[in-house]
Amino acid sequence: MHSAPTAHHRRTLPLLAVSLAGLLALAGCAAPAPSAPESGGTLVYATGDAEPTCLDPHVGGNYPQALISTQYLEPLVGRDEDGEITPWLATDWTVSDDGLTWDFTLREDVAFTDGTPLDSAAVKANIEHLQDPDTGSSTGYLAVEKVREVEAVDAGHVRFHLSAPDSALLESLSQQWTAIQSPAGLARGIDENCAAPVGTGPFIVDEWVPQQQITLVRNDAYVAPDGGTEDAGAPHLDEIVWRFIPDAATRWAALRAGEVNVIDNPQPDAIVAAEASEDIAHIDAPRPGSVNRIELNSGQAPFDDERVRTAFLLAADPEPGIRSLYQGTVERSFSPLASTEPLAFSDPEPFGTDVAEAEALLDEAGWTDEDSDGIRLKDGARLTVRFPVSTNQSVAAEQSLFEQIQANAAAVGFDVILTPMDLSAWYAALGANEYEAVSAPYTKVGPDVLRILYHSDGIIPAPSGYFANHAQLSDPELDAVLDAASATSDAEERADLYAQAQRIILDSRTVLPLYDQQNHFLTRGVTGVRTLGTVATPTFVDARLGD
Repeated sequence: MHSAPTAHHRRTLPLLAVSLAGLLALAGCAAPAPSAPESGGTLVYATGDAEPTCLDPHVGGNYPQALISTQYLEPLVGRDEDGEITPWLATDWTVSDDGLTWDFTLREDVAFTDGTPLDSAAVKANIEHLQDPDTGSSTGYLAVEKVREVEAVDAGHVRFHLSAPDSALLESLSQQWTAIQSPAGLARGIDENCAAPVGTGPFIVDEWVPQQQITLVRNDAYVAPDGGTEDAGAPHLDEIVWRFIPDAATRWAALRAGEVNVIDNPQPDAIVAAEASEDIAHIDAPRPGSVNRIELNSGQAPFDDERVRTAFLLAADPEPGIRSLYQGTVERSFSPLASTEPLAFSDPEPFGTDVAEAEALLDEAGWTDEDSDGIRLKDGARLTVRFPVSTNQSVAAEQSLFEQIQANAAAVGFDVILTPMDLSAWYAALGANEYEAVSAPYTKVGPDVLRILYHSDGIIPAPSGYFANHAQLSDPELDAVLDAASATSDAEERADLYAQAQRIILDSRTVLPLYDQQNHFLTRGVTGVRTLGTVATPTFVDARLGD
């Protein structure tokens, strides 16, 4: 990854000078009187996600980058709330009978905010940027890995030549990690582009003060795609200040005090309180792709033994913790896919709790001795499960749930070692194979996320060093089913193949589904905030300050 840009000190907004103590003190104050929605002004967004190390979502490619880049970059296609692909920077497209050639027609009324026209050369430059190993892309790289060549047919038409049919290509091109940027911006080099990517979106990156905030200003020339906004013009807000406030209680206090307008990653008790509030709105937008889940590393001991994996699943018993810790704000999942995915296959049968059976399986697997701590031993080795936890991707309620699972597994002799760490350290631990269990949310539009997460190709790191197959499943039958699902253009056959794939994944006993990836936004003093049907990121193109 690349270093953060040099700090700038343009100005500091008065409200940002409020100290943490001040925020907490103000939390108990009465809300300001409602005011009519108006144009102009500054919206303040407080995020609990990690601060990106690069604002270009092509580089690396994680969810914090998608969150903020939605405000200044746009994709070739969109996706509505029903899952239908819609035009965006491309107005229409066709695919050849063999699925290997895709032709896209580009909008003629769009330019990048540096004045560069949106044309076929720009699209070609973006795909090549994603595929360049020097970019260090992972999510975007995997999304377009079947694109062999991009041909600029003429200024308004671009042709993709694929190495193999890809039924998920449009879904992949709807994501922020493949959004289209100014080729002139890309040509500045990764460091400069990371600091201020140039797109066609409703806002422009104006200033980044690392570890504090990013300021986005309105793109006065913005032209929305048909149906993309309440009107086709520029956004109503003058600017957005994007603040980084890791502590959930502080974000919630800031919202209640009127110091910020939008927060993400609220704790369950804040969501429940917001639902009962008259002046705070709650937007529930589960992410597409995979569910939040625990994956067991089948590539090394002790989870290379299916009996040990099954024993862990039978002992984990997450359901009581989910009910109590999340206060009804989530539902238990029994599928590898999010409930937002129409092709999700759910089966609760493998995930019951049976302590006696778990103990019998561990005995059968040879873990028969135990030490003075009650941890099982085999040939002198402890039954240890290293479980790195990303504090940037896991709210406190989830970390408490992991502690409950840790205690439940300990009752049958597992030593689960939970290690909280920041995002960079978490990536490093996974890259070094220093884990036996992990919760690794992965957001992708469509069921093709199964190929990313469970195809044996996913054990091979992307150019960024990240690999997505954390269960380290290597099953030729599963690979063949996922390859066939990716290649077919028949919707019914595709659905059947993805059902087969999910059955194989659940039967592997490498996955413990928990619940949908959470995307909750609480808003106050602002109207018109909504989320996109792609990766459920918020857009403020229609937002107005006021109640």
